[in-house]
Amino acid sequence: METNNEKTRYSDAELQEFKEIILDKMRTAREELGSLTQSLSNPNVNGTDDTAGTYKTLEDGSATLEKEQINQLAARQRKFIDNLEAALVRIENKTYGVCRETGKLIPKERLRAVPHTTLSMEAKLKQS
Repeated sequence: METNNEKTRYSDAELQEFKEIILDKMRTAREELGSLTQSLSNPNVNGTDDTAGTYKTLEDGSATLEKEQINQLAARQRKFIDNLEAALVRIENKTYGVCRETGKLIPKERLRAVPHTTLSMEAKLKQS
């Protein structure tokens, strides 16, 4: 049995485990993106149209700010989904879990927490 130090890549069984984690996270991320997109297309779901004119300007400003925040969240969610899709490609290529800086295997605990990462903590800490 090879030790973890000699190991240069994860086994097919390990890659399959990560693939399932990623697919699960992707499903959740797509659902969240769907509800964000839906709330952007229906901004007045609980709005009141008969509010006095004085508050209208405040509400418009608030609605604009909320829309911007939702857009930012949606953009972040899209980027997350893109990163997860890239991780699936690395699984197919059997390069998943290898740090792009050090070339060493990224520990399983880190991959379970951040399955789309391409950096070990060692490499990430050097960047900051």
